[in-house]
Order: sequence, then structure tokens, then C-alpha cells
Amino acid sequence: MKKLLSYPLTIIFYIFFFFNLLLFHPIQWICLKLGGYEAHKKSVDIFNFFLLRCLNLLGTRIFVDNPHTIPTDRPCIFVSNHQGVYDIPPIIWYLRKHHPKFVSKKELGKGIPSISFNLRHGGSVLIDRKNRRESLLKMAKFAKYLKETNRSAVIFPEGTRSRDGQPKKFAASGMQMLFKQMPNALIVPITINNCWKLLKDGSFPLSIGVQLKMKVHQPIEIDSTDPESLVALVERTIIADIR
Repeated sequence: MKKLLSYPLTIIFYIFFFFNLLLFHPIQWICLKLGGYEAHKKSVDIFNFFLLRCLNLLGTRIFVDNPHTIPTDRPCIFVSNHQGVYDIPPIIWYLRKHHPKFVSKKELGKGIPSISFNLRHGGSVLIDRKNRRESLLKMAKFAKYLKETNRSAVIFPEGTRSRDGQPKKFAASGMQMLFKQMPNALIVPITINNCWKLLKDGSFPLSIGVQLKMKVHQPIEIDSTDPESLVALVERTIIADIR
């Protein structure tokens, strides 16, 4: 019965999901042109709020465990495992006061209404994973931007999403670059659970009744700890809570 119900609910989800993508693309453009960064950011926040409501149409429930008071007067480096595209709206919405900006592959910078526009114009960085030198240069420039604006980075060090929930090996270079370039930042590990289950049968039908969980761990000071040790600590922290 649950599998049968997933077909019409998936259709309804995609109708509202793509409607929001198309609706907020011109809204973002207008906000950016007329109101600058702050207006554009507000439109992105609202856009992601509605994407979460789209997930609710599938019976998806979102649980956020964040008992920590994370300061907003300094940049953060949010490091998270990655289980699918649908773990991004919770990060943007629930961490919105920290102005999260993403480290993303360049392919996502075009062709996707609303999402590509935000990646190109909202402060995120688009990198070519096949060009390590160029990627590191862009990461250094990205870190400088975050320091100057007191905004925060979101990085998925696995590179690609986990299709079964099992974590992939974390790539260290991007994190190490941010740690070195942003010594005043606060590292905040995040563990995402169950998001992969939405796509366990593919993109159609999506699974219904998934409990998507996001746990925000104790922030870590960079201080004088060497980057390699920090990467290992962050990876252990995140992986320990993957269920």
C-alpha cells in the first residue's frame, strides 16, 4: 500500500517542486537587482522553506538536533556527509542566520532554475574537480570572501552523494585549504541521516514517510591544530553518528 501511494505523491511532489524552481528564479533575479545581497538571500531562504514543504508532501519529516549556540559574529565552516540533493534545503533553512555558501561542482552552475542562479550569484564557489590547481585557487579566493563578509562555508568532502547511506572517504584538500585560510572560523561538523532513502528506488517513485535527520555537532576551534588532524577529527565525528 505504501509503495502504491508513493506514485501519486511523487507526482504531486514534482509538480510543486518544479513550480518552486521556476517561480523563484525570476524572484531571485528581481531581489538581487533591486535589493542587493540581503534581498536575494531572503528570497533564497524562503525558496528553501518551500522546498521543505514540498518534501512534507511525501510524508517526509525533518528532525534537526542542534543543542549548540553557534555564534553569528564569526564565519563557520560547516562540514557534512552528503546523501542527496534533498539534504541541502534543511542546511540552508535551519542555518540561514550563518549565511551558508556552498562548495559545489561547476556543472551545477547552469541549467537548473533557481538553484544554478543562487550558486552563481549568492556567494558560493563552483569548482572543476578535474582541475585541482584551479580548484584550490578558487577555494582560497572563496575563503577570503567569507572572511571579509563574515559568511560561512558548507562543504561535502565526500564529493558525491552516498547512495546507500554509507560514507565515502573524505577528500582532505578542500577542507585543509579552508582551515588554513580561515583560522578565525569555527568548524561545525554535521551528520545527515536517511536522506538517501528518498531515492533508494530511483527518482520515481520517491520513498514516502522518510525521517530525515540532521545533527549539528559540537563546534571545533581551529587554533593551532594542524589541518590533517582537524580533518581526521571532523571525519570521525560525522561518521560516528551515521546510522
